[in-house]
Amino acid sequence: MLLVYTHKITPRLRYVFKQICTRILGIPLTFTTTVEDFIAHNSLKMSYTRQPLGKEFFIRSNELLFEQGLSDVETKVTGWEETKCFFPNGEQSALPFDIFAASFYLLSRYEEYMPHVKDDYGRFTAEESLAFNNGFLRQPVVDIWALKFKKILESQFPEFPFPKRHYKITPVIDVPTAYSYKLKGIMRTIGGTFSDLFRFRLKNIYKRYSVLFGLQHDPFDTFKYIINKQKQVKDKFIFFFLIGDFSTYDKNINAQKSKFVSLIKEVGDYSKIGLKASYFALNNLSILKTEKLRMESIINQDLRASRQSFSKLNLPESYRNLVELEISNDYTMGYINYIGFRAGTCTPFFFYDLDYEIQTPLRINTYHVLDNALLKYQSLLDKRMHLNQIIKAIKSVDGEFVSVFHNYTFGASETWKDYKELFNVILDSKGQSNIKK
Repeated sequence: MLLVYTHKITPRLRYVFKQICTRILGIPLTFTTTVEDFIAHNSLKMSYTRQPLGKEFFIRSNELLFEQGLSDVETKVTGWEETKCFFPNGEQSALPFDIFAASFYLLSRYEEYMPHVKDDYGRFTAEESLAFNNGFLRQPVVDIWALKFKKILESQFPEFPFPKRHYKITPVIDVPTAYSYKLKGIMRTIGGTFSDLFRFRLKNIYKRYSVLFGLQHDPFDTFKYIINKQKQVKDKFIFFFLIGDFSTYDKNINAQKSKFVSLIKEVGDYSKIGLKASYFALNNLSILKTEKLRMESIINQDLRASRQSFSKLNLPESYRNLVELEISNDYTMGYINYIGFRAGTCTPFFFYDLDYEIQTPLRINTYHVLDNALLKYQSLLDKRMHLNQIIKAIKSVDGEFVSVFHNYTFGASETWKDYKELFNVILDSKGQSNIKK
C-alpha cells in the first residue's frame, strides 16, 4: 500500500491520487497528515506538499488540489521527454511537474467550465482545448504521466510487486435510427417520398419502395453483420439506441413498434445495451427519466450506460442529471471531428463536480475516435494510418480504446465504403486470430 503524506487531505487530492495510483497503476493507497505515521510506514510512501520532510520520495504540490471553486489557472505547457506537461514544481521534486494537479485539471474538465466559444450545437470543441493548442491531443498524457510516476516508484521501492494491466477495446455502436426506410409509418414514408420528388432524387424513391416491398435490404440494417463480429471477439460491444420521441433533431423509429423492440432485445442477447438520449433530453431531467424507464422496460434490467445525442455535453448539468437518475456510465465525452483524448486519458474515470467539490458515482468513458472524424482523410491508407496511431498510443499505456461507429457506417453507402475494414483494424488490435475479414 502507498502512503501519501500531505499537509491537507482534500476531495480533489483523494480523487486524483486514487485515479492515478489505484485505477491506472493498480496500487492501493491511503493518506496521512501525521509525520509519525509517515515515518513508521515501511512500504511505499511519498510526501506531497510544499516542502520535503527530509530525504523521502517527494513531489512538490501545486495549489490546485487544495483550492475550492474555479480560478484563472495558469497552464504553461512545456516539453517533458516524449510528452508534455504543465505545473512545473522545481528541482527538489522527484518529478519536474506536478502530474497530480495537471491530471486533475484535465480529468475534471476544468477548462470546459471557463469561458470558451461553442460550436453551432453548443459543444466544447477541440480547438478550444489546451491539448489541441499545445500539440498533445493525441497522447493519453494522464496515463503517460502515471507510468513515469510508476517508474520512479519502482526505482525507489524495487521489492514492491507492481501489478500490470492489459489493453482492451470497447466498440460503441451508435444507433440514432435503426432503419433508413423500414418501420417509418405511412406519413413519414409519404413525406420522404415527396421530399425526394421535389429534390429529383429518383434513385432514393426506387430504393425506398424496393426496401418496403422486400426487394432490397434496408441500408441501415447492418445488425446481423455487427452481431457476427461480436461473436468473434470477447470484448463486449455497447449499442446505444435512440428511443426518444420524434423531433426535428431525432428521426428515430417509434419505440412502441414491436419489431423495433424485438431488434433491441435480440441485440441485447449478444451485446450490452445503452440509451442514446434524445436532443431534448439533454437539458430536461423529466424527458431523460421517461426515456430511461422506456429503455428499462424493453431490456428488463436497470439501465447502466448512456450517450448524449450529437455528443453534446453541458457541464455540469448533463452529468448531474445522469447521477440523479442513477445511470452509472456515460460514453459521450470526445470530439466529433478529431481523433484524440478529450480528458487526456484512455482510462475510465469518475465525474468530479467542481461546483460541489465531490466525486460522483458516474463513470466517464471517453471515446477516442468517432467514425465521422476519419472522413477528413481521403484514402483508406490515410484512415488506417491515423487509426493505427491512436491504437499504438493506447497500447503503449495498456489503456482502453473506445471507438464510436454508427449502424449505418457498415452499410453500402459510398461515404462509408472502407469502414468495415477500419472496424476490423480495431478488433484485430486485440490480437484476435479468429476475426474474419
